[in-house]
Amino acid sequence: MKVILINGSPRKNWNTDQALQKAAEGIAEAGGTSETIRLYDYAFKGCVECYACKIKGSKTNGLCAYRDELRPVLEKVHEADAVIVGAPVFYNYPAGQVRSFLERWLFPVGTYLWEDGRQIVVRDKVIPTGLIYTMNCPKDMMEDWNYPAILSDTANTMKQIMGDNELLYICNTYQFRDYARYDMNLFSEEEKHAYRDAHFAEDLEKAKQMGVSIAQKALAIEKAKA
Repeated sequence: MKVILINGSPRKNWNTDQALQKAAEGIAEAGGTSETIRLYDYAFKGCVECYACKIKGSKTNGLCAYRDELRPVLEKVHEADAVIVGAPVFYNYPAGQVRSFLERWLFPVGTYLWEDGRQIVVRDKVIPTGLIYTMNCPKDMMEDWNYPAILSDTANTMKQIMGDNELLYICNTYQFRDYARYDMNLFSEEEKHAYRDAHFAEDLEKAKQMGVSIAQKALAIEKAKA
């Protein structure tokens, strides 16, 4: 059983990356294997609206037909038993690279066909998914700015298309190594540092537990199909 971890952050070994590393630990603890893919290592576009995946009799089988550097990544995701996406939040939404990836991954699996009030999807089993959001703003600011309503839409789409989703918000992350170098008075470096010391380890543990949970679901699905 293999889980693909998608890192949508441009930075290595920072908040999103660390969360996915802990998720990988959880996957291994549950008896699964994982592979982490950094989207910023690839040059790719979002959906180009070719609609090859929607043509009658299409043979794409739920895989985006457009060929660029993302295609091998999509092939791995297509074969995975579970997927966890780590997405930094930029201007109220998942980072652009993440959005482009999700378009290319999810749109070919979903269809414009409905039956008994439900969307028909191109997959033969539930694919457990996770979505980890990392963001600079504190939890109260996230709620005041209506982030949950905006960001949960992506999680709901993943659940609708793949059949399952777990969502984790990691708030008030440390954005800079040295706040004194940057023009900023919205956040206090001292408060940021204190919050990170008190809570970031807890957030990483939640990411690890997501890895455990999603791996266990995937293993149960695999066992049921055997």
